[in-house]
Amino acid sequence: MLWTCISLPYLALDGVLRRRDDDRPLVLVDGPANARCVVAANASAQRAGLHVGQRLNAAQALLAQFEAIPYDPADADRWQRFLAGVAYRYSSQVALLPHAIVLEISRSRRLLGDWPAIERSLRRDLTELGFRHRIAAAPTPHAAHVLAAVSDGMAVLTQETMQRALDAVPLQKSHLPEQAVDALPRMGIRQVGPLLRMPRDGLQRRFGAELLQAIDRLLGRIPAGLDLYMPPDTVDWRIELSHEVENIAALVFPLKRMTGDLAAYLSGRDGGVQRFALRLEHRDNAATEVPVGMLSPERDANVLFEAARGRLEQIQLSAPVLSLRLIAHDLPGFVPAGRDLFDERPANALPLEQLRERLRARLGDRAVYRLGITIDPRPEHSQRIAEQDEGFIEPRARPTWLLDQPIPLRGALRILAGPERMETGWWDDDTVRRDYYIVETEQGQRAWVYCAPGEQSGWMLHGWFA
Repeated sequence: MLWTCISLPYLALDGVLRRRDDDRPLVLVDGPANARCVVAANASAQRAGLHVGQRLNAAQALLAQFEAIPYDPADADRWQRFLAGVAYRYSSQVALLPHAIVLEISRSRRLLGDWPAIERSLRRDLTELGFRHRIAAAPTPHAAHVLAAVSDGMAVLTQETMQRALDAVPLQKSHLPEQAVDALPRMGIRQVGPLLRMPRDGLQRRFGAELLQAIDRLLGRIPAGLDLYMPPDTVDWRIELSHEVENIAALVFPLKRMTGDLAAYLSGRDGGVQRFALRLEHRDNAATEVPVGMLSPERDANVLFEAARGRLEQIQLSAPVLSLRLIAHDLPGFVPAGRDLFDERPANALPLEQLRERLRARLGDRAVYRLGITIDPRPEHSQRIAEQDEGFIEPRARPTWLLDQPIPLRGALRILAGPERMETGWWDDDTVRRDYYIVETEQGQRAWVYCAPGEQSGWMLHGWFA
C-alpha cells in the first residue's frame, strides 16, 4: 500500500485569507479574554513584527492597525472536511488526522499515473484552492503523517526505506503519545530510531501498551485504526463577510470562491449539481433567497459561477448583506459532455452548456428556446422553452435562432447545403411543402431558408445560425 499525507499547518488562517482579496495585516487570536495570544499571522502582519505566541496587547503596541479574528476550531474542522472531499477524487480511502488528511493511492496509480504525477496534481488543486500544504508518501498512513512534518515532498515507497527515514525523525515530530515523548529525552532517547530498538517489554512497563500500539501502527504491523471519511450528499456552506455589503458587485469575489469550491467538491465525489440556492443573510431582515437552476447537472466552475452571478445580479438588496450561504440538497451523478477529437472551436469560445446557462441567467428562464422531442416535424411546432435537458440531439443542422414567423429574404445568396424536403401537416389543414437550404448572405451570415419545391427564388427566411 502507499499512503499520501497532506499536512495543513496553516489551515485555519488559510480558510480566513481565501475569503479576502487584500493583504492587510491579519492575525488569529486565542486564549482567555484577558490574555489573548496570536496563534497565526498573515505575511503582512509578520513583516510588521507580529508572530505566533505573542500577546495581543504586545502586538497592538507594535502595530497600530491590524485585524484580529478569534480562532475557531469548528471553522478549521469544516475546511479540513472540505479538503477531504476534494481529495476523495484521488482515492476512496480518505481519513482525517490532526491538521492533516491521509489517502491510500496505490490503487489509483493505474488511473492517475505514478507518484510524481499524483503529487503534482494534488499540489495544483490545493494551491488553486488557496491552502498551503506539505505532502509526503509512505507505506503506512501514520508514517506519511510523520514524514510530512519533517520534509515536504518526501516519498518512501518501500518498508525498508520508510524504516530508515523514520530513524532520524525527532520524537517531538513523531506524533507518538505525549507522555512518552516528554519522558524519553530524559532517558537519552531523542529520535525515533533509538526508540524502535529499545526492548518492547521495558517500554510497556514504563509507558503501557499505548506506546507499543502507536509504534506498531506507525510501522504497519497492525491496522492503522482510521475512520474513513465519506463526503456528504448535501452542501451547506457559509461565508461571513468582513464588512456589511450594500451592493451586489461586492459579492462577486466570495461567490466566485464558493462556486469554485463547489466545483472542486463535486469533482471529488464524481457528481454534479443541477439546483442550488444562495442565501443572503442580513442583520434584521429575513434572508434573501436566490434559487439557481440549470438544465442539466454541471460541475464546471465557470458554468456554476456564471449561472449564480446571473441570478444574483437580478436581485435588489433590501438590506446590507452580512454573510453568504450556498445550499445544495441534491447532488446527482454527472456525465461529461462529449467532445470531438478534432475540436475546431476558437480557444476563447464558450462551450454550449456555459453559453446556454449564461443566457438563461441573464435573460430569464423563459427567454431561451430549444428544439424538443416531438412527433411533428414542422420546425415551428418543435421549438419550446429550455426548461430541462431532454437529451435530444437533432441529427440535422438547425439554426440557433428560429424566427416566430418566416419572412422574405432578398439579395444574393450562396447555397451551402440542401435541399431538405419537408412535406407534412396534412392532418390539421396546415400543410407545408418546403425545400430547406442553408445559405450564406452577402454579409457572410448563415441562414436557414426555404422555397417551394423545384424553385430557387422567393426565399423565405426561417432562422439564423450562430
